[in-house]
Amino acid sequence: MSHVSSVPLPDPHDHEFEPVPGLPAPLPEGERILWQGRPVWTRLAIHAFHVRKVAVYFAALLAWVVASAIADGDTLAETAKTAAMVTAGGSVAVGIQTALGFFSAKATVYTITDRRIVLRIGIALPLVITVPFNLVAIARFRPQSKGVGDIPVALISGERIGYGILWPHARPWTLLRPQPMLRCVPEGAAVATVLASALRADMARRTVGDEVETAAPPHAQAAE
Repeated sequence: MSHVSSVPLPDPHDHEFEPVPGLPAPLPEGERILWQGRPVWTRLAIHAFHVRKVAVYFAALLAWVVASAIADGDTLAETAKTAAMVTAGGSVAVGIQTALGFFSAKATVYTITDRRIVLRIGIALPLVITVPFNLVAIARFRPQSKGVGDIPVALISGERIGYGILWPHARPWTLLRPQPMLRCVPEGAAVATVLASALRADMARRTVGDEVETAAPPHAQAAE
């Protein structure tokens, strides 16, 4: 039986040597790519790295610091100095989270073939995570706005991959049974439709294969 797998790429800093972009090896004969893409980096920065929440936090902190300084009777120079320190800290924090969103999206390639889902993820230590269709219990679509959406993929019982390995490409807070997630995908509804059709086709193909094997006479099964 196939399993969810994670494979480190041989060169963590250069994807040019991938035989197929986003994949660790050439596609097997007969398998074809249905869709490839990466997260919208601005949405990834907001939803995975919480840039907006960090900015709001520092804005509230700045307002509180200034109000406290005025209430304490600090001079204008002292108040301005304190406010500048908070602003500088907030700018650095927002800048770091924004950069993480940008580089994480740039390092990511999501691939849907007619057999599996593949996630190439990781900035410093790239990994390729492969989820064969027969291990998918259910895939959902979670819309955001402007056509962007998330596609979390629940795995069948017994299959598991670490949340820390997947993050930020994991459904939030699914710590006990982590779910890989195609995150902040552009034209998400269309991509979800592609995946749903591929999963149905794979299920039909495997069902027909099981029926043929069951219907085959004993000598035919033994010959195989």
